[in-house]
Amino acid sequence: MGTAAELLGVSTDTVRRWADQGRLRTHRTDGGHRLVDGAELARFAVELAEPDTADQHREMSARNRFTGLVTKVRADTVMAQVELVSGRNRIVALISAEAVHALGLEPGVLAVATVKATNVIIERPA
Repeated sequence: MGTAAELLGVSTDTVRRWADQGRLRTHRTDGGHRLVDGAELARFAVELAEPDTADQHREMSARNRFTGLVTKVRADTVMAQVELVSGRNRIVALISAEAVHALGLEPGVLAVATVKATNVIIERPA
């Protein structure tokens, strides 16, 4: 349950609550511990990643959206570096200083990082 919570970016209590509600299927070991099958966790992660109904009016090709909290903004007169934390993910973007000011980006502000990349590296941890 702890690993599932970590991968989903939520607390263990939240994962237990989802399991109790039947949203996330689990099974118990002989010792009584709850386990989540990897395929079930993947299915549920996809369900969680579905866009909110507020986003339904928007059409775009990018599917990788990370809602998070702006933690750092470093700007000069032309460009800015914006850091956003979404769960355990840290996203750093280089955008124009004009966009930072127009969006009101500063530490503590809720924002969404949308990622569209032609090069993505996927690795498996050791």
